[in-house]
Amino acid sequence: MAAINSSLKHKLAQFLLVLVLAYLFFRFGIPALALLLTGTPAPVPTHLLWAIYMPTMALVMLLFVSANEAAWREFKAPLRTLVVERERRGVVLLRQVILVALPLLAGLWAFFQVRPSADPPAELRSVHPAPPDSVTVDGEVINLRTAVNPFRGPDGLPDPEALAAGKAIYGRNCVYCHGDALDSDGLFASALRPRPADFTDPGTIAQLQESYLFWRIAQGGPGLPPEGKGWNSAMPAWEGTLSRDEIWQVILYLYDATGQHPRQAGE
Repeated sequence: MAAINSSLKHKLAQFLLVLVLAYLFFRFGIPALALLLTGTPAPVPTHLLWAIYMPTMALVMLLFVSANEAAWREFKAPLRTLVVERERRGVVLLRQVILVALPLLAGLWAFFQVRPSADPPAELRSVHPAPPDSVTVDGEVINLRTAVNPFRGPDGLPDPEALAAGKAIYGRNCVYCHGDALDSDGLFASALRPRPADFTDPGTIAQLQESYLFWRIAQGGPGLPPEGKGWNSAMPAWEGTLSRDEIWQVILYLYDATGQHPRQAGE
């Protein structure tokens, strides 16, 4: 037990242990918590796990172990020994095993990435799958077939105060992925596959009714039907974070800022 406690105090052991625990939390803990709290699992997309979360944790731990010179020397000492040691047979053997295993593992990973699959897709995929008849937000059932934006007047013009509120909501929550210019060039956009929607593209929101956007924003990627799952959308579900009115307000801003007009029912 004393040996284990001593090992856990070493900076390299702490670095590796925290990365393992972080992976387990992001990979299994978050879906379990989501299932417990909401009744719906919300797994972290694999590309986000390895493109954002794990590199961020590694960077934080590197800052921790390099906080002072003594800690940094302690962290580097085993790695230096592994690389330059020539006398101890155990260390030399371990180095040889690692040098052989790393290219083998890299080759296996590359093989499984490029290996063709003969399995047909489970279902047809759709970029804009059909929405459900209704969704429930803030305890109210919204009929998506008949719903209209309450902040848009009979003449189709947006309420100025609601439009300003929608701009602020976008800046707080959406700009990081969709970008300042709403063109899918946000800070995190390059790490997402597929990239976030480009609202300036006439093939996106200009082709959709506002009620469709309400559904997609409220329920995000987790709310997609099976025919939309193949796109692996990283869009979070904003219901519970944004109110019903806030969702309608940010929709106003999306159309106004891009100069697009929502599709009307029957068009």
